[in-house]
Amino acid sequence: MLSPFKNLLNQFFMPDNAQASVSDARSLQLATAVLLVEVMRSDTAVSATERSSTLAALRTQFALSDDELARLLAQAEDTAKGANDYFRFTSAMNDQFTQAEKIQVVEHMWQVAFADGHLDANENHLISKIAGLLHVTHGEYIAAKLHARQAAQLAV
Repeated sequence: MLSPFKNLLNQFFMPDNAQASVSDARSLQLATAVLLVEVMRSDTAVSATERSSTLAALRTQFALSDDELARLLAQAEDTAKGANDYFRFTSAMNDQFTQAEKIQVVEHMWQVAFADGHLDANENHLISKIAGLLHVTHGEYIAAKLHARQAAQLAV
């Protein structure tokens, strides 16, 4: 007798799996975008090429429209300004990304770092730190760096 009433309440007050997965996807998108923004901000100036590289990486990773990308980047920039650690972003990725997806994020970070034509020591340190938090091995980290450097056509 109470079962239909309970099902009705659950339908209205409990998030369904579709809503939860959309929320998870958005939080992963934001986490990834924040890390890319942090790379962008870690050297002396944010260049237009770094911004373009960040948008391209997000487009590749998540297949978003231009409007969605602009909103995500704006939200990521605001979130990055208030962030005092990276754990909350990397822990969400560790929970839901495959190892290959985490390596792809590290490679995207390298692409942003190389976008302005030179690698700053702060960029290098940040990416190394994030790779460690994502449990990316040193070999995977170096391979991602070399692949991004080759794509940027910079000398080794």
